[in-house]
Amino acid sequence: MKTRAITAFFFTIVMLGSMFLGPYVFSIFYLLLSLGALLEFFKLIKTAGIRPHRNIALIAATLIFLMTAGYHFLQFETKFLLLLVPLIFSVFISELYKKETIPFANISYTFAGFMYVTVPFCFFYSLGFIGHAAEYSFHLPLSFMLMLWANDTGAYLFGSKFGKTRLFERHSPKKSWEGFFGGMFTSLIVAYVLSLFFTELSVWTWGGMAILISSFGTLGDLVESMLKRSLNAKDSGNILPGHGGFLDRFDGLLIAAPVVYAYLYLILY
Repeated sequence: MKTRAITAFFFTIVMLGSMFLGPYVFSIFYLLLSLGALLEFFKLIKTAGIRPHRNIALIAATLIFLMTAGYHFLQFETKFLLLLVPLIFSVFISELYKKETIPFANISYTFAGFMYVTVPFCFFYSLGFIGHAAEYSFHLPLSFMLMLWANDTGAYLFGSKFGKTRLFERHSPKKSWEGFFGGMFTSLIVAYVLSLFFTELSVWTWGGMAILISSFGTLGDLVESMLKRSLNAKDSGNILPGHGGFLDRFDGLLIAAPVVYAYLYLILY
């Protein structure tokens, strides 16, 4: 427990610092974090005998993230994404020379890495620029994380105290409906407090954001649990002592971030 608390404290400081120190530090930190999570995903997959195209995927993931940053910083046109087409489809050509028995499983899980890890991190990163044109603001990324953490904490506390009705026992035996609604309640309280300081959104919009983060963050946790159980893995990695890996810490973000971005985009534009 002590190791877990120390790790959480220092990693939280680093994460908050990456948001407060401006758009360039924010960009570099979340680029590296997304690549670390992608590497963990491929490492997990390899335990099942599947060999995704890690190097091509890392290069493509870096370009996807940098093009997202370029769009926000320099207003790149989306047609620049066409530059990724030859690189992404080189996965198929590369597989011709690997002599694997399950080539399309390798190809499929390579693309799954982009969709499951890289794209959600790009959506989260874009929260720093939504509604502000090319102008960076830490308000929405910070708020997203605070509400996600509040949901996790509330779900744990309420679930430990009152949890009786299992939420999705097949994938996560400890999660309960009581914990789920407790987490949502905690997240809504944080959303209300945030609305007092960050007035660019109405209190109702903040509340909707909290509900989405709680709902889809919980689903993200369940999806990662499903992935680990299918591979008989306890944690996605061990880079964060007491917490596992990056995927373990950001599983809620992977499903919630695209949904929250879409929600805010529809409201703000």
